[in-house]
Amino acid sequence: MEKRWKIQQADPSAVQALQSSLGISEVICRILVQRNIISFDQARHFFRPQLADLHDPWLMKDMEKAVQRIQSACQQKEKILVYGDYDVDGTTAVACLYDFLRKICPIGQVDFYIPHRYREGYGVSQQGIDYARDNGYSLIISLDCGIKSVDLIAYAARLGIDFIVCDHHLPDDQLPPAVAILNPKQPDCHYPYKELCGCGVGFKLITALSERLGLGQEDVFQYLDLVATAIAADIVPLDGENRILAYYGLKKINGTPNNGIRALIQLSKPEKALKMVNLVFMIAPRVNAAGRMDDAAKVVHMFTAPDLATALTYASQLHADNTDRKETDSSMTEEALAMLEKDDGHAARRSTVIYQPHWHKGVVGIVASRLIERYYRPTIVLTRSGEVIAGSARSVNGFNVYEAIHACREHLLGYGGHFAAAGITLQPDQMSAFTSKFEETVAATIGPDSLVPELLIDTELHFEWIRPAFHSIIDQMQPFGPANPQPVFISRKVTDRGSRIVKEQHIRFSLQQGSVLMDGIGFSLAAKFHLLQTGAPIDVVFTLEENEWNNRKTLQLKVIDFALSR
Repeated sequence: MEKRWKIQQADPSAVQALQSSLGISEVICRILVQRNIISFDQARHFFRPQLADLHDPWLMKDMEKAVQRIQSACQQKEKILVYGDYDVDGTTAVACLYDFLRKICPIGQVDFYIPHRYREGYGVSQQGIDYARDNGYSLIISLDCGIKSVDLIAYAARLGIDFIVCDHHLPDDQLPPAVAILNPKQPDCHYPYKELCGCGVGFKLITALSERLGLGQEDVFQYLDLVATAIAADIVPLDGENRILAYYGLKKINGTPNNGIRALIQLSKPEKALKMVNLVFMIAPRVNAAGRMDDAAKVVHMFTAPDLATALTYASQLHADNTDRKETDSSMTEEALAMLEKDDGHAARRSTVIYQPHWHKGVVGIVASRLIERYYRPTIVLTRSGEVIAGSARSVNGFNVYEAIHACREHLLGYGGHFAAAGITLQPDQMSAFTSKFEETVAATIGPDSLVPELLIDTELHFEWIRPAFHSIIDQMQPFGPANPQPVFISRKVTDRGSRIVKEQHIRFSLQQGSVLMDGIGFSLAAKFHLLQTGAPIDVVFTLEENEWNNRKTLQLKVIDFALSR
């Protein structure tokens, strides 16, 4: 699929000023300025994150109320239920707080609850509240959910059950009637950093409790690996406080990880130290697979296992769930692509809506993303769920799929989500009307640029500038992620020097610019190999990576795209 290249800009005067203060490459200073790092102090905090720079947890609105209520529950021997979502953010948050509370409360006083994806759905459920009532819990602490559960938390209050809500999602105008709400995005919360994930909010609660009880920092920092895993999986910005938490969380993962993470690493057998990308593509899918295919409670058991052997038992179950998920995902994607290829009208449409009653509800969102890789347009994949049709939507760059779905609400039973992703339910007899209305809405509102994937390029880089010292500084910009992506470079008028296709789909590059020859690998680019065969100069877009072979380390290009030079 062709991509639209966009080279980012930086204020030349800001770049020059930063280079004068740092004394490093202009190319790197340009990348830093693009990321709003424009002073020596900002650069120092960026390259040398410090745990001492984490914000005071007491700055978060209602923190004092939350800590006092938990202390009171512990002293009065009330039963506490730690409640969280079934995804990575929710399960890691529950594991952290559940493990911590077990250490400060009497034995048997604390337990956890993860709602079942299909029987209860996302967030706080009435079934979960009824479970708390039937088992004598008087305090529920919700993590990564609850900020929108106004009616259900009011229901709990009528039953004599208090709620502490720890969430990071954007609140509605009406807040739930909880005894305390910890959410940096709520009105009148002066907490300096607004982009914590749910596990991050739970971590701040643990920090405050630890301070109140006079515990050591190790009682808090032992959870940094789980927090980093949640940050990676929940795709929150990797700036500010998240950068500090992820930076030290990765250190712990590669040093003394939680038994559950150690077990997942042992089963996955990575060859090198883990980075954020490994958490996203290796750890997170296995954790999420539990909730997609079965019951996510096993994730909390794994992350709170007392020893590696116990953790491996649960990790093996997650590994099997993920294998099932991949097989289901693959077969559904193949079936969906075959259906679309036979649909003569699909090429002219601006959206994709596809339905099969037998598809697995747990992977429809993944399949929607796969279809966007082939047909770059807003996509909804639907399946049968009991008596109704349910599914997930995924969007393309710059298009608000939630607003498009909102415009079709007269055909829906329910919907929710955000700019890039959403979920819907509808009656079977509304399927045709909804599909037509959604296509009409998308066609009328989507811009032409949103129908072509955008490839953001940081800056131009000449091959002669690629040196180990340069790469070393780039490497120190990790961890990479949203708001701090891995730098993407473009080199122009490059000549092919014997590139070849490998494994039918990929290209092993040998490229020359000036007197410098660089090797590289480009995955799934074989369809463009004919451009190299013309012998004409090309422009190549890439990231830099270190390749190790026979104990020798060299720099190579990881080619993202290339085109004939203009």
